[in-house]
This record gives sequence, structure tokens and C-alpha cells, in this order.
Amino acid sequence: MGDAFRMQTDNGLIIECVSGDITAQPDMDAVVNAANAELRTGGGVAGAIHRAAGPELDAECRPLAPIRPGQAVITGAGRLPNKYVIHCLGPVYGVDSPSDQLLADCFRNALLRAEEVQARSVAFPAISTGAFGYPIQEAAEVSVATVAKELPSCTHLRRLRFVLFSSSDLQVYSQAFRAEFQSYVQQRKGRTP
Repeated sequence: MGDAFRMQTDNGLIIECVSGDITAQPDMDAVVNAANAELRTGGGVAGAIHRAAGPELDAECRPLAPIRPGQAVITGAGRLPNKYVIHCLGPVYGVDSPSDQLLADCFRNALLRAEEVQARSVAFPAISTGAFGYPIQEAAEVSVATVAKELPSCTHLRRLRFVLFSSSDLQVYSQAFRAEFQSYVQQRKGRTP
């Protein structure tokens, strides 16, 4: 797809944005759940992940709840094709504040949980942009900037993927990645092989 983003850093880390289903990422060690505070099934990403993972996920989540906005916890993946699910509670836009800091905390804490289990690959959805009402452009900018800042401390991670539900979300996130990594990409293009 023309709007997709993909790049590889000098140390081999692949960063990509794709359009798809977060529950159908079998090549990822971990997928991130845009969770609710009680870590239960619901609508959107949380509902899709819980339905695909089966009752094992709900049983594993119950003792970890409730969580606060910005917090991330990790469980097994139940029937999903992954090893782990990292559950993040994003901020409700206009209610939980400072929303930008809480959203950044989601990504930072999710990457920390991934590092704790030495996950080599993680797939993120667009946290807080559905029912929680976070504007997609602002969410993309906060998410991408946070990921860019945290990646140098991720020693195990080899692939980071954003899985976006719609083509318009894919376009927004891909543009945010291009803007954030523009100088890096330009430096690589200027090199001679």
C-alpha cells in the first residue's frame, strides 16, 4: 500500500505501519491491547483481542485489574498466535489529563514490559483514538515521538509495528513516522553503498 511506512535502522530494527487486524499478527512476540481499566472485553481493540484470545486471557487479566491511564501490564496471549499481550489503558481525551503525557506513558510502559520479557517484536494499535476520543493526528504525533525517544533503550526489540484499522489512520501514522524519522532517512539516502 502506498501510504504504508517501513524503515530499517542501522542496528537492524525494522519499524513499520500497516493496515490490518491487531489479532492477526503471528510474526509478533507481543501485541498491545488498547485496554479498559478492568482489563475486560469491550468494544474496539479490547473486544477483538479478548474474543480472539479466548477465556484464558480474561482469567489472566482479572488479578491485574484495575489499571490507571498510562499504565501497562503484560499477560500471556491465550489463543492468539503471539506469546504476550501488553495491556495499556490510554487516556480518555478531555477527561484524563495531561492526556499527551498519559498517552506517552502507555507507549513507554508497553515498551518497558516488552523489554522485561525480551520480546523481539511488538505490534501496537492506535491507542485511545476510538471510543476514548483522542484526535488521530495528535495521537499519532505523541505515539511516534515517544516510540522514537524510547527505541534506543530497547535492547531486545528487532521489529516494531503499528497496525492501523483504517487506511486513513494508516496514512496519518505513516506521515507521522516519516516526519519523525525524516532526517534519519535522508542521512541513509545520502550514503554510498
